[in-house]
Amino acid sequence: MRHSRYKYNIGTSPSHRKALIKNLTAEIIDHGKVKTTLTKCRAVKPYVEKLITLAKNDTVANRRLAQSRIGNKEVVQKLFTEVGPKFKERPGGYTRINKVADGRVGDNAKLGFISFVE
Repeated sequence: MRHSRYKYNIGTSPSHRKALIKNLTAEIIDHGKVKTTLTKCRAVKPYVEKLITLAKNDTVANRRLAQSRIGNKEVVQKLFTEVGPKFKERPGGYTRINKVADGRVGDNAKLGFISFVE
C-alpha cells in the first residue's frame, strides 16, 4: 500500500521532476537560499533534509550516496565540509520555507524562499 506516499505533482514528467529536485537541491546547498514556487519548495524540502542527515556522518559510503543523489562533486564537497558539520548537534528540521507576499509576475504563482535554519 502507498499510504502517505505523496509526490508533489509539479506538472512535469517523472524524469523532469527528478532532475528539477536534484538541481534545486544543489542550488540550496551551494547558495543557502533559493526563491521558487511554494510547491517546489515543499517538494524539495524532504530531499534536502535527508541529504543533510547523511552528511552529518562523513564516510566514503555516505559521500558516494550523496554524489549519486546530487550529481555535482563541488556541491557534495560543500555539503560534507560546511553544511553537515554545522547541523551536527541538531536532530532535524534543517530547512525552513518562508512565504513571499506577492505572486509571481505573469501567472501569479505563490512564491517562497527555502533556506537553512541558522
